[in-house]
Amino acid sequence: MWFGRTPEMVEEARALPGRVAPIEIDPQHATLATSMLPPFPAGAEVAYVAMGCFWGAERTFFTLPGVLTTAVGYQGGFTPNPTYEEVCSGRTGHTESVMVVFDPTVVTYEQILSAFFEHHDPTQGYRQGNDVGTQYRSAIYTTSDAQLEMARRASAAFGEQLASSGFGAVTTEIAPAGPFYFAEDYHQQYLVKNPMGYCGLGGTGVSCPVGLFES
Repeated sequence: MWFGRTPEMVEEARALPGRVAPIEIDPQHATLATSMLPPFPAGAEVAYVAMGCFWGAERTFFTLPGVLTTAVGYQGGFTPNPTYEEVCSGRTGHTESVMVVFDPTVVTYEQILSAFFEHHDPTQGYRQGNDVGTQYRSAIYTTSDAQLEMARRASAAFGEQLASSGFGAVTTEIAPAGPFYFAEDYHQQYLVKNPMGYCGLGGTGVSCPVGLFES
């Protein structure tokens, strides 16, 4: 908790050291009954996004037709295999990230990006609603050059839509994906296991149609 301070990204030299051993999870998805661990089915693609608290963000994607599995974890920072408490301290540099494994013949990466932009406010910097901290920043971590190009194009196009509706500049971080560290088991599909659990996710009300940023 930041108690009114403006959050700042931790410097790598001051980040927590982390650990070698990964967090162990039950690999079966609580809703889709598929494995959250690779290898994934032939032809599947992987997307990584961060849009605030990962509980509601994960639910946004595992309800989409064509999504094979999802998982929540930590990404985009410096600390290897961090704990939730460490990430929330602001001393790892990580986002609360969602891994989305999908069948591109059923749901496209463009549609994944559209859901991403419509279900949170990508203009808030190091926060999402009442959740404040560097771990809540908006981010897209790409797994191919094609994804990187599409993400940049989508951000620019949706940014124009937001600006015309009175919103500020898009602050979404876009970068090639680094390591994805699985979050603790109780975070996986949290809102399935806890139907009355907290979800602070909220969009801007601005539509992000797929055709907006297709080439």
